[in-house]
Amino acid sequence: MGFRELTQERYSSRKYTGQKVEKEKLEAILEAGRIAPTAKNLQPVRVIAVDSDEGMAKIAKTARLYGATLALIVVADRSRAWVRPFDGKNFGDIDASIVTTQMMYEAQELGLGSVWIGYFEPNIIKEEFGLGENEEASSILAVGYRADETSANHGKRNPMYEFASKAD
Repeated sequence: MGFRELTQERYSSRKYTGQKVEKEKLEAILEAGRIAPTAKNLQPVRVIAVDSDEGMAKIAKTARLYGATLALIVVADRSRAWVRPFDGKNFGDIDASIVTTQMMYEAQELGLGSVWIGYFEPNIIKEEFGLGENEEASSILAVGYRADETSANHGKRNPMYEFASKAD
């Protein structure tokens, strides 16, 4: 499958079959995240893979997982991330977003569904999973075998003239 087809077919899946994600597929997804580019290649991101009932219950204290059997907590260490010198912008969350995106597309390539979860309380994840002082959960990627066909918003995009412009 080509990249454009991959990106066009991928949607946020909010219903899963309950079938566990195989170890080989998990490893491929994690490898896609591991090789993701980060600012100055500082690699301030790590991923906590959760597929046990106990771990999923910890996440469920703050996030809805839609019945996915795998959750990937993407953690940025802000003390290790590149900081833009002009305004102090920390790139930890940006790096974490790149990692999440690559894992999301690898899951799609492997025939799995996913949904990027941003609606959660970071302090609950920090406490439940023992994150370090400078670490923060940036996102959670729920992954599993889809039981839905598409999301209500799939394919709805702004026209190109609203999305992009050319500067002179």
